Amino acid sequence: MPTFSSPPRLLVLCGRSYAGKSMLADVLRLLGVRVVSLDEIMERRGLSSGDGLPLREWQRTHEIAVAETAELLDAGLTVAVDDTGSPRFLRDGWRSLALKHSAVPVLIYLDASPELVRERWRANATAGSRHQVVEDVLEEHLAAFEPPAADEHPVVLDALQSPDEWRATMVAELGLK
Repeated sequence: MPTFSSPPRLLVLCGRSYAGKSMLADVLRLLGVRVVSLDEIMERRGLSSGDGLPLREWQRTHEIAVAETAELLDAGLTVAVDDTGSPRFLRDGWRSLALKHSAVPVLIYLDASPELVRERWRANATAGSRHQVVEDVLEEHLAAFEPPAADEHPVVLDALQSPDEWRATMVAELGLK
């Protein structure tokens, strides 16, 4: 698997549920980036994040994600973490992990309005293309979501853009090929 910079980078994906982070993660995979997905870790553990889970289950999943990410960074790989990155303290933790493992942290914010999120949630309820998040859980997430602050220097992507447009931005902004 290619590396794109020395040192490697840790790309932290941030955005509301249904913003398109997993599609963005797929774009990054095609660009040779290794992806650590908290949803995939939940699935491996037999859990569904859309149903609302006890904090201890989220903590365990986060611990697994941190360990997997650290191992990949130590191997010199550029890694993307696919999660909501909602609270600032989690983004700060990923930033610290990157620096601890001699990687450059990059925050990528996929900006989707709450209205767009609800529209996509309703469409998913009909199509069933992914596990449906319970409405109360979605509304709690929307109410608690903390968009990145200017001092975090995020690369901002519009959730209404196409994956091809995201790819072009990743190539232009981050030098991924």
